[in-house]
Amino acid sequence: MNRQDVLITIEKALSEVLERPITGLTEDTALFDDLRLDSSSVLGLLMTVEEATGIAVDPDDLDIDHLRTMRSFADYVEAALRREEGLS
Repeated sequence: MNRQDVLITIEKALSEVLERPITGLTEDTALFDDLRLDSSSVLGLLMTVEEATGIAVDPDDLDIDHLRTMRSFADYVEAALRREEGLS
């Protein structure tokens, strides 16, 4: 899964969780400030991304900084994908 695929996956997950179309996000989009995520929508986002990508989110590994922007969350997802594939 390349970077663009990861970003599209996150965007689709956000649309599903927030129950509204989410499009045109940039890597600088702030998940909490711009999209108004809250704790329950974050949980839904994590579960939806896990299902879509096959990664397992480790709560001990996840930090609030991973969820600040599309960029930081995409970085986290890419790192998790590499771990799942045994590449890191």
